Amino acid sequence: MEKNKPKLLILTGPQGSGNHLFAKIFSSYKSVYGWKMKHNEWQGHHDEPFSIHWRNPSLLNEVSSNRKYYRSYYVTSISCPYFYKKKPTIPNYKKFITCASKVFDVKICIIGRDKNILSEQQKRVRSKHTTPIALKNFEALLKYKPYFISYELFHLYGLEYCKSISRLLKFPIDTKKVKELLKPKYNTNKKYITKIKKGLFDKQVKKACKES
Repeated sequence: MEKNKPKLLILTGPQGSGNHLFAKIFSSYKSVYGWKMKHNEWQGHHDEPFSIHWRNPSLLNEVSSNRKYYRSYYVTSISCPYFYKKKPTIPNYKKFITCASKVFDVKICIIGRDKNILSEQQKRVRSKHTTPIALKNFEALLKYKPYFISYELFHLYGLEYCKSISRLLKFPIDTKKVKELLKPKYNTNKKYITKIKKGLFDKQVKKACKES
């Protein structure tokens, strides 16, 4: 009888969509082999545990067979594009998933965030709007039936959202550790929000409230 494969969760999203946030969430459980960062820490992709495997996916076999690193759960996070040798690089999803599926039970999550915030964030930090590049490359992932997870839903529903995706993916999350990520100082959406004087349907909404 074939031994059950360990689970590998692949997290990917446009630059600035929450790759680091969800890497912290899904690496929070002690028995998960993943990107162990502090709550207030940010690291470049070259420090991600699977960075070498994204460049050479054939090495994935060594991870699950090495007792030193063996776990029942693994998680890897990569943005699209990511930087390698100071250049934006498209992840080789097909080769990585093909090699990973030989030794892992693979599940893929595509991360989402408000498209206007992504545009502003990417132009500020990367000097270029890269979301269209990501969306084009995500088309090839659809055949793997990926799950979609949301930066906004995490900050809106908090731990209940984490519990929900943990059940959906059958992947453990340490909610006690995740609580730190729900503190106001970690919600980076706020700096992109400005008040407006008037909305398109303000009058209709107020009128409906009076008439109801």
